Amino acid sequence: MNKKEGKPRVILEEFRIKNAPDDYGFADDKWDFNKFKKKFSIVIVRMDNFEMEFDLIGIHPGFANAFRRLMLSEVPSMAIEKVMIKSNTSIIQDEVLAHRLGLIPLKADPRLFEYRPEGTTEGTDFDTLEYTLKVKCTTNKSQPKDSYRAEDLYENHCVYSSQIKWHPIGNQASVHKEADIGPVHPDILISKMRPGHDLDLQLVAVKGIGSDHAKFSPVATASYRLLPEITLTREVRDSEAVLLQTCFSPGVIGINSDGKAYVKEARYDTCSRNVFRYDEIKDSVVLSRVRDHFIFNVESVGAMPPNVIFVEAVKILRNKCRSLLEELNKF
Repeated sequence: MNKKEGKPRVILEEFRIKNAPDDYGFADDKWDFNKFKKKFSIVIVRMDNFEMEFDLIGIHPGFANAFRRLMLSEVPSMAIEKVMIKSNTSIIQDEVLAHRLGLIPLKADPRLFEYRPEGTTEGTDFDTLEYTLKVKCTTNKSQPKDSYRAEDLYENHCVYSSQIKWHPIGNQASVHKEADIGPVHPDILISKMRPGHDLDLQLVAVKGIGSDHAKFSPVATASYRLLPEITLTREVRDSEAVLLQTCFSPGVIGINSDGKAYVKEARYDTCSRNVFRYDEIKDSVVLSRVRDHFIFNVESVGAMPPNVIFVEAVKILRNKCRSLLEELNKF
């Protein structure tokens, strides 16, 4: 294991990974909070309302994976749980239609709601949201002549998520706005219909977690990878520099005005090891990954910003640790 600059690394060779014990380079480290606090840092690379890329530096891989799993399966969100079908004459079967509706992400902030108690059949304004979807397809009486487009021939031939209407329960109307409770995206296609087809549905949304059903997961993806590191062992110029550049992802290797190759931004490398295909340049580079530097990518479905989802995952892990300590203190 290479510990240059105090960073544990794993070396990527042509056909194997060198110096990669099962302990990830942390087995000989005793827990020292002050040491951890000094080394640990979080760097946000980019962020908007739906996506965030950030680095966790100086942390054990077990914690990094715990945060990933918590974001996927234990941070709660609101989703449609029950669909009462009064009428469905479309070509989509009832169970398929209900499944599609359940997967539509809702804007409702789960932190403002409670879990519905088990065994209850009626919801309250603290744990339930109710919606309706009532659409009927008809022939467009003012359709233009010589047109065969469905948009001209029929009205309501496509059913979109924007047609789902919220119906407040109890005091919900004074607490929430419809714009903050409905579907995240208004243009999600639910069904296509023709004259004579109609939908008359009542929808019930509750709070849940991804380990119960994927529809409750607040993220579309949550993944991490180790920080790539590329070291040039000799000078690479001209045609060899161009060949070296093509072996890596765009933006990883740069070529200066003198025709000399240099490492521009190693974090974008996918560690494909294409460089080992060419005998003339495979000795010019050392590929490695930093074992305690994790690049996280989190994509929210829209109910909560990705940074809030990560903070909620940290809170859940903290509460789990507290529960474990309380149980241990009983013995």
